[in-house]
Amino acid sequence: MALQQTIDLALASNIGEGGLPRTAVEAALAVVGKGMKRLAEEDATGRLPLLHIPRATDDFDAVRAAASWLRRDATDVVFLGTGGSSLGGQTLAQLRDYAVPGAGRFTESPRVHFLDNLDPVTFDHILHKLPLSSTRFVAISKSGGTGETLMQTIAVLSALDRAGLRARPNEIFLGLSEPRPPGGRNALRDLLEPEGVRFLDHHGGIGGRYSVLTNVGLLPAAAMGLDIAAIREGAAEAYEPFRNGTDAKYTPAALGAALNIATILEGKGIAVTMAYADRLERFTRWWVQLWAESVGKEGKGSQPVAAIGPVDQHSQMQLYLGGPNNKLFTVLTTGVAGQGPLMDGKLAQRAGEPGFGGRHMGDLVAAQGRATADMLARNGRPTRQIHVEKLDERALGELLMHFMLETILTAYALGVDPFDQPAVEEGKILAREYLAQGA
Repeated sequence: MALQQTIDLALASNIGEGGLPRTAVEAALAVVGKGMKRLAEEDATGRLPLLHIPRATDDFDAVRAAASWLRRDATDVVFLGTGGSSLGGQTLAQLRDYAVPGAGRFTESPRVHFLDNLDPVTFDHILHKLPLSSTRFVAISKSGGTGETLMQTIAVLSALDRAGLRARPNEIFLGLSEPRPPGGRNALRDLLEPEGVRFLDHHGGIGGRYSVLTNVGLLPAAAMGLDIAAIREGAAEAYEPFRNGTDAKYTPAALGAALNIATILEGKGIAVTMAYADRLERFTRWWVQLWAESVGKEGKGSQPVAAIGPVDQHSQMQLYLGGPNNKLFTVLTTGVAGQGPLMDGKLAQRAGEPGFGGRHMGDLVAAQGRATADMLARNGRPTRQIHVEKLDERALGELLMHFMLETILTAYALGVDPFDQPAVEEGKILAREYLAQGA
């Protein structure tokens, strides 16, 4: 396994007051073990298709063919969608520098864009700047009824019309949504299929925030030249302990769930994940949605907070060390030691930092990640450490599956459904009512 996890710095026996009692984690592990058995049953019966996805390969040809079509003669590829229909793809795309500060501007053609928010100023600017005749659009909505995606798609069709390209949407658009239910509607298909636009089928049994390992996430990954088979192989690695009956305490995702449960029951209601890698920034945002929508129900759960190191040491660490001790920290590091620019000894001396001389930039980042975990622990802040030596497709697939399994097991133990989001649906209904009133 690429993922290495330790909870030593979360236990009171190691960090003193503020840490978690070992008995609390052991009690949580007993409950999580029951959740593992439940997952095994759901795997055997096929009730939870997410568990089968890591071993599936039958959709690769369709994903690769669609990705090849998107890239052909295109200067830009735009993915329309929001929430789980977008964040998973963005997470994988960061392996190819998508939205990485500075580096993202030098990505190879075609340029890839994810328009996941419904900011009218941003959307208007982008539609005016894109070379529409050489841009490909992918509209993604599991149900086909996501209001934001429908509005984005209508806006693009109107822009094509104004640009004299209205007769060519089937050459410019691709849809990704569930099949239309018998006798029912799928608004996105109703909008695009009359234009001759082709669709890939969204997996009906896998919700948006869990869809990163389906074509929802793999299509952007393939369009950017990533190895989609390796992504799923990494995910299968994370699930393997569940398949072979490994005890919960030796299963990373189960141990992570137990740690979160014990933390919540000890009254620490905030979970912070700080990743020391630019290419994990969207991963932390993906995790925030996954955790918030899956666990935060019926007055239960914890508040997820995303952070990136070392930059957020300068913006958040004062609170983490000097503020209330009500958080569980996960410090996520990668093997960057020895990487990056080499520091010139004379210049380091001139800057008053002789210790920098002969060191690589990655050496400092590696030291900062280790120091942050130790510093938090020394101040009685329970801290989990996760390390991935090489951040590639396989490792990221393992990380994604690990956190999905951890989230599901935590929800099971808290007695909430990890797959619904009733409060979100209520907000969508109310927003549509207000829109109609203002029309």
